[in-house]
Amino acid sequence: MHHTDLILTLSVGLIAALGLGYLTHRLGWSPIVGYVLAGILVGPNTPGFVADRALAEQLAEIGVILLMFGVGMHFDLRDLGSVRGIAVVGALAQSAMATALGAFTFHALGLSWTSGIVLGLALSVASTVVLIRILADSGQLQSPTGRIAIGWLVMEDIFTVFILVLLPAVFAGPASGAGLLLAAGLAAGKLAVFVAITLLAGGRVVPWFLNKVAETHSRELFTLTVLSLALGIAVGSAVVFGVSMALGAFLAGVVVGRSEFSARAAAEALPMRDAFAVMFFLSVGLLFDPRQVLNAPWLTLATLAIVMAAKPLAAMAIVALLGYSSRIGLGVAFALAQVGEFSFLLATLGRQLGALDEPAVNALIAAAIVSIVTSPLLYRAVEPVEAFLRRRPLLWRMLNRGGAQASGPVEGVKGHEPAHRAVVVGYGPIGRLVARILKARGIQPVIVELNVETFRRLREAGEAVVYGDATQTETLEKAGVAGAASMIFSASGAAGNREAVRIARRVNPAIHIVARADFLRDAALLKQAGADEAFTGEGEVALAIASSILEKLGSTPEQMDEAREHIRLELIEANA
Repeated sequence: MHHTDLILTLSVGLIAALGLGYLTHRLGWSPIVGYVLAGILVGPNTPGFVADRALAEQLAEIGVILLMFGVGMHFDLRDLGSVRGIAVVGALAQSAMATALGAFTFHALGLSWTSGIVLGLALSVASTVVLIRILADSGQLQSPTGRIAIGWLVMEDIFTVFILVLLPAVFAGPASGAGLLLAAGLAAGKLAVFVAITLLAGGRVVPWFLNKVAETHSRELFTLTVLSLALGIAVGSAVVFGVSMALGAFLAGVVVGRSEFSARAAAEALPMRDAFAVMFFLSVGLLFDPRQVLNAPWLTLATLAIVMAAKPLAAMAIVALLGYSSRIGLGVAFALAQVGEFSFLLATLGRQLGALDEPAVNALIAAAIVSIVTSPLLYRAVEPVEAFLRRRPLLWRMLNRGGAQASGPVEGVKGHEPAHRAVVVGYGPIGRLVARILKARGIQPVIVELNVETFRRLREAGEAVVYGDATQTETLEKAGVAGAASMIFSASGAAGNREAVRIARRVNPAIHIVARADFLRDAALLKQAGADEAFTGEGEVALAIASSILEKLGSTPEQMDEAREHIRLELIEANA
């Protein structure tokens, strides 16, 4: 391998993804479409530069790890417990259906029963990366639909771990019932030990260690620590316990998410998450070979039908039978109508064991590309399809057994915290004074603070406080900016405040933003960024000095008021 292969693969791949992602976004499609097309463009089956597929797949694996780590930080185990009924039943029933349907269909098309079963298992698993991107792009990540879909996918991942352990035992030689039972027991034991160590021991050690690093006040060390936890636990889970790295990263994220450092970790320690997640879509595009599709068109069409028709219909039926609304059923069904990372793991292992034929692998790749490209577009059809169902009373009643507005047991799911009326960034002298005035008027502000000692002191005092950087979306979302009426930036720092103002305005366009500026020129920039009002110490000092001089010169009250108004107008003009 040439020493520049990594740099070329990363740089050319990301540049192609940027260009095509921007183009598809401008066309009204998801950028995911552009990322996959970029992979095809730099792949071996199109002219021009050819990226190193092995390197791209390793970079994509990092993206999957970081993405699952981020999902774990935002996923409360209580949420998984509250949707465990539908998640467990749904994942197992849909997987069984896809496997059985795949086995019979593919056997009828000329594949062996073994290839049909393994391919059916691979098709039953949805893509974590695609699912999270779809939910995040549509603002549904924390919705009832999003929580059920993520819980469903977590159950699928756990189920896939068992399959990955059992397949070698099945194909290593003549498999007896006792041997399979032993392999399944061993897999369950490893998984149970890993979960116990990660959640129980990690729940004590990880927050303590993060606290020690945070006390150094080194942003680089904190970022390095969280990245090391994500990658270290993920790799350790695979090497020591035989668990998938994606599931290990998810549990590592759950541990960090239960600590007081979750907002800062999500905001600062995952800057590479999105970039490496793009590499996953690039790696999928690199696998595409249109000649294979032409060689076995019926096999490819059957694979697509199972992924994009049979799986969604099964998901909708399961959701309806469990008493959830058609909106949730459609959302879950369309979000899971694709295949992804674990599908490729199963296919790779099946090919290594001689259990999966080459045509089946190519059909899986083609189905993955088409489903990944179309899934974001399909998810946008939830509302139009629901409107169509409303015009069919019989069908509507069948899919909404609890009534048209039923949402089923999901209403018990823990959602967002109650909206806060005010958010104060910074708890220095000005922030303390502002918070005191707000509380005196019956308004309980949420404080955003980056100093860990101040954060800890406020938390112990029972104050509503979030530890993190206000220039990061995750921090502001955790502080409740989306539901706040006003936001006050009491800390200095023009550049950081401008970025935070832009983010706050994007999260909540209706929020009233008041910002502090050190200089007149900074006040003007803050208003350009979206602040409704910007107060500068420079202007207030000028006003106070002028008033003092006029008073000493014996000016009348009317003259002093006129002079103050003139200065105020000058300040307003300077800020314009």
